Amino acid sequence: MPAELSARDLQARIYLRPVHFADSPQQHDGASARLAGTMLWFGAVELIVRDGTHMSRSMIPVSACDTLPEPARHIYAKLTADRAPLQMGSRTIRLDQPQVMGILNITPDSFSDGGKYAEDVTLASAAGVAMSSAGAAIIDIGGESTRPGASTVWEGDEIKRVQPVIERMAAAGVAISIDTRKAAVMQAALAHGATMINDVSALLYDDRALPVALACQAPIVLMHAPGQSNDPHKGGDYAHVVFDVYDWLESRVNAVVAAGVDRSRIIIDPGIGFGKSLADNLAIINNLTVFHGIGCPILFGARNVVRIMPTGSRSMRGSPGMRRRRRTWSARQCGPIRQG
Repeated sequence: MPAELSARDLQARIYLRPVHFADSPQQHDGASARLAGTMLWFGAVELIVRDGTHMSRSMIPVSACDTLPEPARHIYAKLTADRAPLQMGSRTIRLDQPQVMGILNITPDSFSDGGKYAEDVTLASAAGVAMSSAGAAIIDIGGESTRPGASTVWEGDEIKRVQPVIERMAAAGVAISIDTRKAAVMQAALAHGATMINDVSALLYDDRALPVALACQAPIVLMHAPGQSNDPHKGGDYAHVVFDVYDWLESRVNAVVAAGVDRSRIIIDPGIGFGKSLADNLAIINNLTVFHGIGCPILFGARNVVRIMPTGSRSMRGSPGMRRRRRTWSARQCGPIRQG
């Protein structure tokens, strides 16, 4: 039983992974719990104790979770707590069901669209509005590529790329996220209609970014990447990728909250494809429910299919095999939806 955890266990790192999802929770009254205020219900948690390199696991049914010791009980409370809706200007984005974020890259070297929106504000704006009309709750606009090997863009150029597109789309009532690591770009985007900050460096790349986040009321995405220098892919040496990323994100959330940002404004992103191997990415996807224990909404950035393919697959992008892989990857995206 969980109450019998040893004193050594209680000094170790503890994680809970919701499992045994129920399609019809009304048939399991008292034996299932709601995950993070969503329409998903789980019947048990896997209690994971990590002491250095040693891992122990045990399965605890929901009916016995009231006997969990601290800090596991505190984590369980975060797993089952509702997530506050995102307030993005006049738009309210509810999080009791999955929401889609459309990606609009205003870069000449975009790996996902070939840079076709970089020089045409009208075309870019129309593409963003079209995604919103098709059901995307948020459109994420970026003016600097973060693909492996991409060059750093001067903040002035980045602003010139994104600002006119943001203005047009905001005028159309679209909820806009600005994808940037730079405080000046954040400020310019927020001033012209963006209502969310999405930072792949979790506000660590630019010393001025945290003060910008403090000064606004916009939701903030904190993403895990092993490097916060010009190359966010640098590093990536993990003892256990799922729990290393979890610990990093939890620590970063706590630091941003301690600085004065309300926890309800924070969204976490485990950073699929950033400094992670194929095996690392799949491990995170297969254990995504663990991250609900941090107590924040989760942004799952599937990004381009090539990002999670084995090295060497880029040349297959246009082949029939790659087209089959794209369909397979679309099916795999359903896995994270089933994990909240």
